[in-house]
Amino acid sequence: MTNQENEKAIRAIVSSFVEAYASGFSDRHISEKFDADGTINMKIHNVFIAALGPSIQFYSALVRSLDSSLGNMLEKMAIKIASLHYLVSREVSGPLHKEQTDFIAELLEQYKRHAKHPSLDDYKDIHKKIGVSTEKRHDSDYYLIDEETGVHYLIELKIGGDLDNKKARSEKEALLEQYCILRNNIGEDAHVKILFATAYNRYGEGNDWKQSRVLQFFSKDELCISKDFWNLVSKSERGYDIVIDEYKKNAHLINEAIERIKSIYLP
Repeated sequence: MTNQENEKAIRAIVSSFVEAYASGFSDRHISEKFDADGTINMKIHNVFIAALGPSIQFYSALVRSLDSSLGNMLEKMAIKIASLHYLVSREVSGPLHKEQTDFIAELLEQYKRHAKHPSLDDYKDIHKKIGVSTEKRHDSDYYLIDEETGVHYLIELKIGGDLDNKKARSEKEALLEQYCILRNNIGEDAHVKILFATAYNRYGEGNDWKQSRVLQFFSKDELCISKDFWNLVSKSERGYDIVIDEYKKNAHLINEAIERIKSIYLP
């Protein structure tokens, strides 16, 4: 696929996803107008928000719904873009050795106690820890195989990257277990990369990622933030720019959807 063909395909995916999202978002909320359990109606009994007026009441509920559902759309859109260039799977399964899970547990405990700073070298020899094994299956946000380079990517995507300490630890544990399973399945020469990814940089594009809860368990080399993530799934140094540009061109569809919802709830 040429660069031009890749850009055209990415733009087509972005525009179609935004259009479908805008339509579905407005249809869902409009259909819930008389549903007491609807997303917006569920908030009308919050007297503390209601006291601020109907507009605040409406937007406070709608923005939460928008933030959550938009994140889900971006995840699915990224998978579709990745499928242009990678073999994409959403699960990893196979043998996992007890020695490996014990090693992972001890490593994470050291991170928790700040006895060790995360590094790629921490688990480079984990595939050598073999013994009693059990079959294990993990759901994966993104398991991408680059057939051209032979690299296997295990990616945990958090749209904005917000993690508490317990979540950061459990996410790294799941990724390390998937890493072990893949190395056990495809051999010690396999090139497997673990990545913690975000769809945007909460500190501003181009700025360092500095969320301490993430950095306590993930090394800098395991971060795939914003531009790096979209470039990776797009397999293009311009991936991020293409995605953002096309999204902005179609963002009016979401604004129009919000106006349609508003006209029903705030006539």
